[in-house]
Amino acid sequence: MKNFDKKYLVGDIKYLAGTDEAGRGPLAGPVVAAAVILPNDFYDYRINDSKKLSANLRDELFDVIRKNALAYAYTEISHKKIDKINILQASLLAMKTSVKKLKIQPHVILVDGNKSFSYYADVIPIVKGDSKSLSIASASIIAKVIRDRIMMKYSKKFPLYGWETNKGYPTTEHIKTVLKYGACPLHRKTFLKKIFEHANQTELSFIESDN
Repeated sequence: MKNFDKKYLVGDIKYLAGTDEAGRGPLAGPVVAAAVILPNDFYDYRINDSKKLSANLRDELFDVIRKNALAYAYTEISHKKIDKINILQASLLAMKTSVKKLKIQPHVILVDGNKSFSYYADVIPIVKGDSKSLSIASASIIAKVIRDRIMMKYSKKFPLYGWETNKGYPTTEHIKTVLKYGACPLHRKTFLKKIFEHANQTELSFIESDN
């Protein structure tokens, strides 16, 4: 993965940022993206696509990456914004904003996936980049840990949905709970339409909140 990144560090290209998001698929909560610039001599063999790591190892590597990175940043895009601009645009916005926040601006940016965003530096989409690039994998770990912690916090306010374990993803139990009791204000309305339609419910049902 380190060698993959090195291919882009040629000539005047000194700083490479990897960026990735977490939370495209869940029914509730924000999408979170991170951007990371690693030192050229940094390597940790344990860093990989965050989905392939245990929660404990992700937490450990979260600290390792933050300690060693030349720069890192993350961005949270709310469920309301996701409903307004769609999840793809929200994910790209989160990644672009994270790159903008970096205290060192990169010469080249590797983006996980097949889509990219406009920026003054070169932006290169990498399909399955979180399994190929050390920088993208590092960003995926930062984004995943931050988002999981957000959902753990929200689970205390809305304990009905089991977010402390499903993190908002559409598990069978999560869907059953939404259909039985309704959604809460942190659910993504656009994501629930098909679920409610499939259940022959003509209108979305939302639980009242003091938010």
